[in-house]
Amino acid sequence: METIYTFDALNQRIQLLENQQDKEWCDIKDEIDEIKENLKPLNLIRNTVEEINKTVGFKSNLAQSAINIGIGYLAKKLVIGKTNSTFKNILGSVLQVAVTTLISKPSEHETQTKPSEEELYKE
Repeated sequence: METIYTFDALNQRIQLLENQQDKEWCDIKDEIDEIKENLKPLNLIRNTVEEINKTVGFKSNLAQSAINIGIGYLAKKLVIGKTNSTFKNILGSVLQVAVTTLISKPSEHETQTKPSEEELYKE
């Protein structure tokens, strides 16, 4: 770092450092927001399903749908359990459909960051 002898140069350097600090704070806030988004339970489940699909190599929508339905069924069994109550069975079925639907939808974060195939081939 060079020595600064004039007030104008000092003020310019201070302004430059303040701008740099503001940019770094914005970057940190964006990173924290992304971490919070990734730690939401739905996104944790969705990311786990995607990792399973990548590792096992499920390419077809049918296999991914089967996994999503299985996770919905598992959620129903974990929350409701085994019961003879009609109300609890209906509530469990609604929960199963809700979880399956939420997991199978692409996340908002993914749709914003991933370019479409058309955009990839335009370049």
